[in-house]
Amino acid sequence: MLSFLLQGSRRQAVIRAAVMIAIVALLDWRVEGNVFFGFLYLFPMLILGSRLPRWQLAAVAVGCTFLAEWLGPGHWQPHPGIPRDIFIFTAYFGTGLFAYESARNRQLTMEHIQEMEQEVDLRRDAEQQLKILIESSPAAIVTMDATGKVLMANQAAHQLLRFEPETLPGWSLKTFLPPLASVPYGGQSTPSFRTAMQCYGRRRDGEVFLADVWFSSYQTRSGPRLAAMLVDVSEDLRDREEFSLHQLMTGSRLVVGAVAHEIRNLCSAISVVQANLARNPALARNEDFQALGNLVEGLEKVATLELRQSAGSDQLASVDLYAVLDELRIVTEVPLRESDVLIRFELPKGLPRVWADRHHLLQILLNLIKNSQRAVQDENRKEITIRVAHEEGRVVVRVCDTGPGVVAPDRLFQPFQRGAEASGLGLYISRAFARAFDGDLRYESGPDGWCFALDLTSCDDRASSGETLEANGHDQDSAGGRSHALSGSAKPLA
Repeated sequence: MLSFLLQGSRRQAVIRAAVMIAIVALLDWRVEGNVFFGFLYLFPMLILGSRLPRWQLAAVAVGCTFLAEWLGPGHWQPHPGIPRDIFIFTAYFGTGLFAYESARNRQLTMEHIQEMEQEVDLRRDAEQQLKILIESSPAAIVTMDATGKVLMANQAAHQLLRFEPETLPGWSLKTFLPPLASVPYGGQSTPSFRTAMQCYGRRRDGEVFLADVWFSSYQTRSGPRLAAMLVDVSEDLRDREEFSLHQLMTGSRLVVGAVAHEIRNLCSAISVVQANLARNPALARNEDFQALGNLVEGLEKVATLELRQSAGSDQLASVDLYAVLDELRIVTEVPLRESDVLIRFELPKGLPRVWADRHHLLQILLNLIKNSQRAVQDENRKEITIRVAHEEGRVVVRVCDTGPGVVAPDRLFQPFQRGAEASGLGLYISRAFARAFDGDLRYESGPDGWCFALDLTSCDDRASSGETLEANGHDQDSAGGRSHALSGSAKPLA
């Protein structure tokens, strides 16, 4: 009955309570005899306690106390009436406060339960999303305990280690990835760590693979745990080694061609001297002199190997110059910053794609920047600027620096030049690569001094002209030798 009276809106509850107060007052007024109906006011106070604030409850309690005293039996007298009214008011107001606090606590409890339900739903959704993310990840993800036993593994981990689905948990990872299983997990006093490593692993069938591993340790109530993400990079290793071999063969052909070119020049000079000496009848009949001529002729035949301009032509394709320059920025910015060298890129918008070998193009630019870095190393102003422009159907990349410039421009691109570091083949091979994809590398005057200009063929202009780029036979003995020419290294050309 009481629960029915408590239902509905606040206005309805107040109306019910007012009706009940009126009924009790009417009974107390109409019924004769020594009967006290004032206790019935407790019921409307219970109803109002769940709807009204405290001060309104106090006002209603005062009104009910007045009605109970005014309509009750007997006459009111101060000496017994004041204590009685205080007790009556306390009973009414206390009943209202009890209902108020009960309703408030019930409301807070319901709100708390609702929040907990929402949190449970959110946590369930997050766990579901995390589970989907882990299971759909192409990278192998595993968690292990302190003994190296796998606690959880996604589908990619099973495929990586050649396990049937849902069979990897429980196995020790020491068998397959010993370096990962030997990582110290730490204790409660040791902070957790996050790091990465590259190591060799072994699949269940014995096949060896190379893996990049990102792992972190964490603490749980059950002890330390290790979470790891593994990626098989064996294919990257094979591609890298094949590319290194291709670069080695290409560079070797260029070096051998340069050596053969120089030997052929020497043989031509010796042949001229030998022809002049052959005019002497005494020497012409000398068998040793004739044998020397035959040796020179044979050496000249051996040195007929030409520097092939088509080196790497099978790798030519349409190249996004912006992407190549982004890779160049990644490779060079950190070492240049450590050397206090400022590098700037001035790139216009809307550059067309160029026809080139992506790796050789990046290598040319890297060599030019390394060249400029050595040029500005002892200068007060250490700056390198990369400018790109679209000029007359060609895309020109200029590498300018604040160095002292070239000492002997006439020997700039000559191989085995004097004064160069190492073999002096850096610029020589760079221009050979550029000419291999119908480009060129030259040294010209710029707004801040002299700079290297790399000419590249625009794919848009090449397609509109309908030409097929072929390796041309540019003569490689143009002059040159910069005082700070490139030396050999693992990345830049020698």
